[in-house]
Amino acid sequence: QEEKKQLTLKVEELERKLESTSAQNIEFLQVIAKREESIHQCQLRLEEKSRECSSLARQLEGAIEDAKRQVEQARERAVSRERAAQSKVLDLETQLSRNKTELNQLRRSKEDAERRYESRLQDLRDRLEQSESTNRSMQNYVQFLKSSYDNVF
Repeated sequence: QEEKKQLTLKVEELERKLESTSAQNIEFLQVIAKREESIHQCQLRLEEKSRECSSLARQLEGAIEDAKRQVEQARERAVSRERAAQSKVLDLETQLSRNKTELNQLRRSKEDAERRYESRLQDLRDRLEQSESTNRSMQNYVQFLKSSYDNVF
């Protein structure tokens, strides 16, 4: 009876550990879901920024075309207007360069974020796999204890 009592206590302890591990697994799955949602939100923001940059690039290209026409008209009118138009073209090209640089930075940031989140996701997957392995080991041990208990009695 003492052995039975000890085995019963061990089984109860293992069942508590199993419940704890199951709860941890659920928590890990929730963390993974939150991180995946965060990645999704980052991707949406990046796509929005990309669209904004594309729109700005198209607007800038249109503005450059307008500036070129103005330069042609300014040449026909006077040298002073030509200088003003050329200055405007330089400003627009500088803005285009800045926009392209910002777009490249956003792309790099997106890639960095994706690598970090992939790394975190893989870490969580590894931890989940380890937890599941421990869970299986505990289940096997519980089965062994049950089997041993049955064999004893």
